[in-house]
Amino acid sequence: MSQRLDHLKQHPELTAKLTELTLAVKKGAVEKAILSLAEIRASQLNGCAFCVDMHIKEATLQGERPLRLHHVAIWRESPLFDERERAALAWTEAVTRLSPEGVPDDVYNEARKHFSERELVDLTYMVMVINAWNRASIAFRSVPGSADKAFGLDRADLA
Repeated sequence: MSQRLDHLKQHPELTAKLTELTLAVKKGAVEKAILSLAEIRASQLNGCAFCVDMHIKEATLQGERPLRLHHVAIWRESPLFDERERAALAWTEAVTRLSPEGVPDDVYNEARKHFSERELVDLTYMVMVINAWNRASIAFRSVPGSADKAFGLDRADLA
C-alpha cells in the first residue's frame, strides 16, 4: 500500500486543531490507559492500520503490558480487563459503530456505573477524535510507522 497524500502536511492548521483537541482530551478526567484502549479498539473496528500501529506503540511506551494489547480485540472473552475498562471498551464500540437506534441503554447504564458525567464526556470525545483521525488515515492510506518520528515514537524504545 502506498500513501495517497500526507494529510497532516496539506492543511497544517486543521491538523493542529485536531491535535489540540486530542491533547485536551488526554489531559481530561479519564486515565491515559483507558483512553489508549479506546483509541486502539476504535482503530481496530475502523480498520485503520496506521492508528492501530501508532497507539499500540504509544501504549507500550506508557507501560501497557503486551498481552493486554493483544487482547484488546477479544476483550469480551479476556480476563485481563477490569469492569471500568470493559465499560469503556463497550462504550467505544457503541459510539464508533452507531446503530440506527443509537447507543443502547444497557451500554450507557454500564458506562455510567463506572464513569462520572465528565469522564463519560471525555471518553466520548476521545472516541470522536480517534474516529476522525481514523477516517483521514484510511482515506489517504497513511502507512503504518511512517510518522513515528513526528509523533515522538522511537523504534529503539519498543525493541
